[in-house]
Amino acid sequence: MERFALWFIFLAGSLAQEDLVGNVFLFPKPSVTTYAILKPEVEKPLKNLTVCLRSYTTLTRFHSLLSLATSNPLQDNAFLLFSKPPNQCSIYINQEENVFKVDPTAVEWKHTCVSWDSVSGVVELWIDGKLYPRTVSKKASSIGFPSSIILGQEQDSFGGGFNIDQSFVGEISDVHMWDYVLTPDHIQKVLFANMDFNGNIISWRSLQYELRGQATTQPKRQCKTLEHHYGLFAKCYK
Repeated sequence: MERFALWFIFLAGSLAQEDLVGNVFLFPKPSVTTYAILKPEVEKPLKNLTVCLRSYTTLTRFHSLLSLATSNPLQDNAFLLFSKPPNQCSIYINQEENVFKVDPTAVEWKHTCVSWDSVSGVVELWIDGKLYPRTVSKKASSIGFPSSIILGQEQDSFGGGFNIDQSFVGEISDVHMWDYVLTPDHIQKVLFANMDFNGNIISWRSLQYELRGQATTQPKRQCKTLEHHYGLFAKCYK
């Protein structure tokens, strides 16, 4: 797909639509003014979802990766992916916290996927292709809309209420969201960056976003050793 960018005027900033493959959002310093706003392709209640992204950080304190708040109903933690180093990760579904015990990770790129199914309430957390023990949360509910989706900050109100001590510092890339639960095979495709499998609510291949504060777009430069059933290989970037 040919790289393209469309620019629109959006409130106080510029809303971009762009193919960001091979790029990252860089959040250089702790701040309450540095973050990325993501605009979904479709606004609707979500009875199922999967969110996947890659992150790279040296933070040893708690920090937010992706925060989704809704205004109808008003919920600041309608969906929240929140890291608690060294060995916990919290997933909020409609204000309910679900704490996963996870393996400590080295300072390298980490791939995280979270899925939730409303009918069963089952929440899945996958890190670097490993599924952690599942839990159940907010069965038979839905995540409302309109939504405010933010990378790098945790919302305590719709679109704001940030805390510098929960801000993300580092790099985030390959953000995707689907309105259904991915199968294990799908998770593997996303992990190994299958270009033909992209989110239908949010896609890194055609992302509508706005950067605030010191957040910038930069080329991805690290390599990551990944394990496939054929063996180990290195996924390298610019």
